[in-house]
Amino acid sequence: MSNEKIPSRSENYSEWYNQVIQRTEMADYAPVRGCMVVRPYGWALWENIQASLDKKFKASGHVNAAFPLFIPMSFLEKEKEHVEGFSPELAIVTIGGGEKLEEPLVVRPTSETIIGYMYSKWIKSYRDLPVLINQWANVVRWEMRTRMFLRTLEFYWQEGHTAHATQAEAEEETRRMLETYAEFAYNDAAVAIKASGMLDKIQDLLAAFRAKNRCDPAHG
Repeated sequence: MSNEKIPSRSENYSEWYNQVIQRTEMADYAPVRGCMVVRPYGWALWENIQASLDKKFKASGHVNAAFPLFIPMSFLEKEKEHVEGFSPELAIVTIGGGEKLEEPLVVRPTSETIIGYMYSKWIKSYRDLPVLINQWANVVRWEMRTRMFLRTLEFYWQEGHTAHATQAEAEEETRRMLETYAEFAYNDAAVAIKASGMLDKIQDLLAAFRAKNRCDPAHG
């Protein structure tokens, strides 16, 4: 480990951050641009995060599942706005087993397209609801400017995907999980956040959604 003095945050915040990550042996740069190797100490922190959140998710009725790393390109093409917004960040596989694939595969295990496709097979009536699924996954986004733990090509992720009988139930689920994240951030990660500010933003989004769709939340 280097004995050189670490620059202060006020002197060079970016270099201070990188030095702290490396000197505490949380992570190191990988030979692939934009990727990192999470070292044992850093991975132990991630395991603690997973354990705490996973316990909270399961206590609220959620279960874990795993969706495939690859999805067909045609899935994303069904949602043009989604593709236009995310295509620069996509990693796309065009060759498999030495041969060109008939349809390219996108590396995106958290895409709503594959999850919606599967839910359409599993949910046949209101009796199948609610569906409360959480996914722990490695995600790939082709970032141009990267920084360890904050923005890398591959990162470690958790994402919930739920389905409900009414919009009111969906909104309640959103509020409940925001409170779960806020409680974790404050009590487990010791990060001061304003949960009320997040809830206010969600309320604004919900109000806009209702106005656009003329939906009465009391009747779903």
